[in-house]
This record gives sequence, C-alpha cells and structure tokens, in this order.
Amino acid sequence: MGYSVSRLHKAQPVLFLGEYEHTLDQKQRLAIPSELREVLDEKVHGEAFIAAPGSNGSLWLWPEKTFAQLANALGGSIVGEPSLQEFERLVFSQAARVPLDSAGRVRIPDRLLQRFGLGGTILILGVRDHLELTDPEAWKRDQERLQPATEDIWRRARMAMAAAQRQGT
Repeated sequence: MGYSVSRLHKAQPVLFLGEYEHTLDQKQRLAIPSELREVLDEKVHGEAFIAAPGSNGSLWLWPEKTFAQLANALGGSIVGEPSLQEFERLVFSQAARVPLDSAGRVRIPDRLLQRFGLGGTILILGVRDHLELTDPEAWKRDQERLQPATEDIWRRARMAMAAAQRQGT
C-alpha cells in the first residue's frame, strides 16, 4: 500500500533544490539557506519543519503542513493495518518539530543528531518536497555509488512515472 506524495499534496507544492554545506553552531542550530527558505510560504507550509527519519536512512526535514497532510492521509491508527502501525511507530516516535528562528536556523535535537550520525558540518540536500541532512562524506560515497547507475536510475524513474500516470495518480 504505497502513498504517492504528489497525490497527497493539497497545498501549493514546494520545490527544494540544491546542495548546501553548513556547520552546526554550539547550540546545535543549523542555518537553512535563504534559497530554501524563500520557497516557503508560512500560511501554506507552516512555521516550522518536522525532522523525521527518511526512507534512505537520512534525517529528513519536511515543511510542517506538508508532513501533517502526509500523516493525515495515513488515516487513523486505532484499527490500522499492522504495517502502517509499524511505520507510524518508527517515524512519529523519532520525529521532532523544529521551528525556524528569526535568523533562519533550526535546532536539531541531540537525539536525532546522534541517531543519524550528524555533527559539525552537515550537507543539506534539496530533494523536491523535503530536505535531507547528511554527512558530506556519506553523500560523496553515495554519489560515487550512484553515478555509474545514472542511466538505469533515469530509466526506472520514467517507468515509475508512466505507471503512475496509467493508474491516474
């Protein structure tokens, strides 16, 4: 049972792009680059991000209203499907609301920094509708691993998009 993120977005979609290297300050605050903050509308996307585990093992930041829409689309958990209950338990128990301060920074909770091995310099990746926080060296290794498969990745993405269009999503 998969949910298409694009199908669930009712609010104006956001488009995060690029790579940005930033350093955590002494209070564990991470500056969100102005290029990324500029695409946010507080009325549409909320005043904060939700930091939550991503499906690739990275820490993801979702605009809070986008995350709420995705969460609401899962339905209630009282008599939910067991696999959804496991997903909810895994993701929501480890998530945290991280508001933007007046300087455009978010404070990442220590427990999340430790869980995802983040500290010092962090690479912020704009990945369409969310941000991913990763260690710069880990991203370099991922790029080296993915680069030889670029053609196949594009082919699989085109096939997935065509299948989604056939299903009317």
